[in-house]
Amino acid sequence: MTAYAGTEAVTRTRQLVTPALRKAVATLPTSTRRIGEYHLGWTDKDGAPSSACSGKLIRSTLTLLAAEAVGGTAGPAIPMAVAVELVHNFTLLHDDVMDGDRTRRHRETAWSVFGTGPAIMAGDALLSLAFQAVAESGAAARAIGDTVQQLIEGQLADCEFETCKTIRYADCVAMAQRKTGALLSCAAELGGLSAGASPEQTARLRRFGAEVGLAYQYVDDLLGIWGDPAVTGKPVFNDLRRRKKSLPVAAALESRTAEGEEFGALYAARGELTTEQLARAAYLVEKTGARDHCQARANELMASAPGHLRSIASPDPPVSRSVARAIAELGNLARLAARRES
Repeated sequence: MTAYAGTEAVTRTRQLVTPALRKAVATLPTSTRRIGEYHLGWTDKDGAPSSACSGKLIRSTLTLLAAEAVGGTAGPAIPMAVAVELVHNFTLLHDDVMDGDRTRRHRETAWSVFGTGPAIMAGDALLSLAFQAVAESGAAARAIGDTVQQLIEGQLADCEFETCKTIRYADCVAMAQRKTGALLSCAAELGGLSAGASPEQTARLRRFGAEVGLAYQYVDDLLGIWGDPAVTGKPVFNDLRRRKKSLPVAAALESRTAEGEEFGALYAARGELTTEQLARAAYLVEKTGARDHCQARANELMASAPGHLRSIASPDPPVSRSVARAIAELGNLARLAARRES
């Protein structure tokens, strides 16, 4: 069980958003619907009901709380939250194919069950549903369109980095901002749009989401190397095995240390890395200081992100109790994102 499962905000989001998300996915043709429902943890590969993990819903929770933080209510933000979840799962279906990952959320990935082509098509189907969910809001549709372009650019950069002999740490940060930060930024923006937020409020929400998203990626990359497989659902040293240019890897390669030099040579060697080599690689990355650096950057982002929420609500009239609670919950959600276990 993840750290999110016991939070009141996420529990409420699950109750409000999941029925609407199920309703949207149910409109798909059978061929793509069954893949989408399997990927979302609602059914097993034979189509029977399942209670598998359906995701953390951090992005849709962010959308609902952002709406309330500017004085709105959760109801009008639900279609926006559904759209955010659909876009997120579109990226996961495609990422699993591109990365060749065979497990997600502690079970087989959709492509490994249904095939590469069908999984890609199911991802595309979920993306089309996202635009349908916000069809009545031109601003929301434009925000999603812009975000998807950033996600694609980030994913392409991530793929290119895997074959680059040298890579700059700054380039990896920029990639993470597009690949992960963009969607959390969009999630917060959509919440604001649903509540009629002012341009200044919307801009603050976007910046908050972007910083939370980058912190999330730092932690995700740390888990990709040192996460407990029993918790993450992925093999130990998973990112190292794939020679992924994650943030701690890039920081280690750019460290100008003896350990960084040894790690670089090991990472560049041909052939699969053995279990012993993977353990050595993880040790070397940590010895360069990259692990501590990435955790520190995540902590710094979490410390600065709440600053964008200050003055988000008008002081005249005084902030209501519900607005103050939503702003506090956004801060709590951000801290959980940076200190999660999976």
